[in-house]
Amino acid sequence: MSNSYRQERYVIMTLDPVHVGTGGNRLGRVDLSIVREPGTRLPKIPGTTLHGAIRQYAAICYDDLSTAGGGKNQNDRHPVNYTFGSIKEAGGNGGQSGQVSINDARLLLFPVHSLAGPVWVTCPGILREFGVDKEAPITEKNGAKIQMVALSSDLQAHTHLNLGWLMLPKTEDTFCWPEEINHVPPEINSCTALVSDKLFSQIVNSNLEVRTSVSIDPVTGAAADKALFTYEAIPRATILWLDVVEDDFRGTFPADHTKAQELGHTKPLDVVTAGLKLAEMLGIGGMGTRGFGRIRLLKGGDVK
Repeated sequence: MSNSYRQERYVIMTLDPVHVGTGGNRLGRVDLSIVREPGTRLPKIPGTTLHGAIRQYAAICYDDLSTAGGGKNQNDRHPVNYTFGSIKEAGGNGGQSGQVSINDARLLLFPVHSLAGPVWVTCPGILREFGVDKEAPITEKNGAKIQMVALSSDLQAHTHLNLGWLMLPKTEDTFCWPEEINHVPPEINSCTALVSDKLFSQIVNSNLEVRTSVSIDPVTGAAADKALFTYEAIPRATILWLDVVEDDFRGTFPADHTKAQELGHTKPLDVVTAGLKLAEMLGIGGMGTRGFGRIRLLKGGDVK
């Protein structure tokens, strides 16, 4: 592989509910729904959302909000502009494409309440995307397939376990969290459960956080008429992952920039990481003034 290409895998955890809306609703569900994969209907955080927020926060790290986008700063020798790209000047001179490609953040572990306390659920399809092979916990009896759940060591005392509203029998085999995914806190990976791909989507969509709000009439100070609305969000303590590809084909990252030297940045991925870390305080997505949006970077590492 060319030295100009590098792929970094990030694992993040939601500290607050995260709402990245679609601008529409789901019939019979909520007024403001969140973005989902079209095929699996699993929630995600789009790369476009992450790209804009990370660039904004990287600009804050560099104390130069003119590089946050919008064409206010077109200096392609600034580390933020070099990393994320800059637009052309009037007349067609200048401007360049970004050196990083930020992919969607997808689910890795989803928290669900149970009789044993909080349990983080995953499925073989999710782990396979991450690079780990696991068999679905399905058994056959009298020619019929029976959906089961494989539980981690801390949950082995239960013969059956409910994941939200769904009660499932436990397999005999213990589900061991893959050693390759060593970015998850031990208090989480010791309370994990593996279900089939078919059930995972149902469990996730049945256990999203749903809140109800109402608009206040500024004159009366009471609830406005017909202003009640509901919205959904990815719940707190959800573990997600994303890949960021650095394609620094130019190989001229401005590491001699004063702020880049101060921060120790030598490549575009360093700028991305700095911006992503700041999302722990400033958040991403909508409803940020209502306690939504904060995420924490758990791990970032090169994918071999």
